[in-house]
Formats: sequence, C-alpha cells, structure tokens
Amino acid sequence: MNSFEAASIEITMELLNNAVLTWGLIACVLAQLSKIVFELIQNRQFRPSIFFETGGMPSSHSALITGTASGIGLKVGFDDPLFALAATVAFVVMYDASGVRRAAGLTSAKVNELVDQGSSSISGKPLKETLGHTRVEVLVGSLFGPAIALPGITFIGSPIDLFHLIGLISG
Repeated sequence: MNSFEAASIEITMELLNNAVLTWGLIACVLAQLSKIVFELIQNRQFRPSIFFETGGMPSSHSALITGTASGIGLKVGFDDPLFALAATVAFVVMYDASGVRRAAGLTSAKVNELVDQGSSSISGKPLKETLGHTRVEVLVGSLFGPAIALPGITFIGSPIDLFHLIGLISG
C-alpha cells in the first residue's frame, strides 16, 4: 500500500469516527425526508422529488447546522469558543434562509408572474421560487437538528461505534 492509499484510508476512518458530522448529516437527510410527509399532509400529494428541492417544511439547512452545532457543544462543551463559532454560523445560516433566500424566492415569484402576464421583455424558463423558508420552517428545522443529533451522538456515536456495536468490526 502506498502512502496516498494509507492517507486515504486514515481520512476515511477519521470521517467515519466523527459522530458530530454524521448526526448533523442524518438530521439534514431526515428533515428532507420529512418534507415528503409534510407535502402529503398539506397538499395531499405524494412527491418523492421534493426530497431534492430547497425550501419547505422543515428547513433541512437549519436541521443540519443546529444538529452539528449542538453536537459540537456536547463534545467540546457549550462554553468552548468552537461551540460559539458553530452557534454563530447557525444563526447566520438560519437568518439567511428566512431572510435573503426567502426574499429571492418571493422576487422570483413576482418575475414569474410578469412572464405569465406576457411581458415581452422577459422570457425563458420560470425561476425557482422555493429558495428560502418561513420563520416557522426555520424554527422547526432548528429544533429538529438537535432532537436527532444529540440522542444519536449520546446513545449510538459515530458510524465506527455503530459498526462495533453490531459486530461488523472488532477491537
């Protein structure tokens, strides 16, 4: 095995041993999956494609960043400067999702209305309107993240821990 392969294996093992990253990502994926359920309840439509869309209930970006930030706090302490940085980034992401990205989506809707009304100066494919989130969607996502990540980190740990737990690897 050459040094590049050894370094690649070492990096992969480090990533698989990172419970905070894993559970932040799991919170994000579960939030995206829950959008399918919300769509079914709200609009009575089963649209699996919504998994790949932005916007909607709950905010998966908020779930990702708050799950990760809370996991960092759990691991290093909520008084650690690293948690302060993670929390600050979380606030920026959530503010952006309900502010700038939401405004861009509302602007897109207005532009699409102009196109529908036959404005001769605007043409082409409709602009994507579901870019951001309402404050409620961000709030639900921000609660969803820690609700998934903290128990996952506490009771299961990293993928490596899970592999040990179910007997796929020993040591």
